[in-house]
Amino acid sequence: MKSHFVPMMALPNRPLPANAAASSWQRRMLAFALMLMGLPLWAIDPAAAQGIRVKEIASVQGVRTNQLTGYGLVVGLDGTGDQTTQMPYTAQSLQNQLQQLGLSLPPGANLQIKNVAAVMVTGQLPAFAQPGQMMDVTVSSIGNSKSLRGGTLITTPLKGADGQIYALAQGNLLVGGAGASAGGSKVQINHLSAGRIPGGAQIERAVATPFALGETIDLGLDSSDFQTALRVTDAINKKLGSGTANALDGRVIRLRAPADPNARVGFLAAVEEVRLDAPIPVAKVIINSRTGSIVMNQAVTLAACAVSHGNLSVSISSTPVISQPNPLSTGGQTVVSEKANIQISQDTGSLIEVPAAAQLADVVRVLNALGATPQDLLAILQAIKASGALNAELEVI
Repeated sequence: MKSHFVPMMALPNRPLPANAAASSWQRRMLAFALMLMGLPLWAIDPAAAQGIRVKEIASVQGVRTNQLTGYGLVVGLDGTGDQTTQMPYTAQSLQNQLQQLGLSLPPGANLQIKNVAAVMVTGQLPAFAQPGQMMDVTVSSIGNSKSLRGGTLITTPLKGADGQIYALAQGNLLVGGAGASAGGSKVQINHLSAGRIPGGAQIERAVATPFALGETIDLGLDSSDFQTALRVTDAINKKLGSGTANALDGRVIRLRAPADPNARVGFLAAVEEVRLDAPIPVAKVIINSRTGSIVMNQAVTLAACAVSHGNLSVSISSTPVISQPNPLSTGGQTVVSEKANIQISQDTGSLIEVPAAAQLADVVRVLNALGATPQDLLAILQAIKASGALNAELEVI
């Protein structure tokens, strides 16, 4: 019995260019050969794998960090610690610490220590962190310490919102600033009242997560959008089978997960790598009224309208006027008064026709053509939105 096979197309033996970059003809032929072998196109061209992954727009609910906070003391400072006369809690904390070490001070002892500072220690407990692992902490002064540079944090319990101790922090601080002062002059670079201890806290308690419990796992989208939820659900069902994902609302997607923990990890890894087209965001214009900053996304469009904006300026000048008494008057005094001069001027604003703009680049080009300052654009955009010509949500922060 003879075996039948399909011969593979041989690629012509052409040399690659000197820079090792294949020509478009060679790329097409190589892609055709990979297609015959059943390999995906992104194996040779990463740009072919378009879209975004699920892990970039969603996260597993219940898998998150937890905030930890503690109060402690930093010792070993070079005379830059708290002034205990103004910060009595620093001296009291040091006295309590010494009593725990077996050293009792006489009642009413007045501690004058310049090498100790009271601090707050903060950190984030990572998800799935286990006892014995290390985490980074940030140390910030809460008193009048001049600098924490060169200090050492003594053992500080870090507690969660439930009041339980989840980690113990201790170590030498890394402060990214420097400073010096003498004779009333002072020079400082960066910030000296806060520092960081990499790996400065040891985890003592793990936080239970619902990751391995139940038959389902919920995915939470970063932003609430029904269209995005539907597209993510369709992409997951297309890749992993119908009925795998169901959208509960515009933010939560429920997954039917395997019961075995090992299989569940692999299942979530596959879900996070599912690709879909980038979702179209809600058209929004963000205005910062304090700084005059304006930011808009690519979904913002502009309908045809006409804009007229004139600048109004008010100028107030004051001139001192001295009134002298008569030469032969008795009891007269010299009086100094002011004469104010107020001028109001308004530039003539011509009516400018603004054409319709369907893309972000066109919107930017139209707004720049108005020649208005950022502060003027705040008023113009609000007026355009009120007229219905701005197809976007206006948010003032």
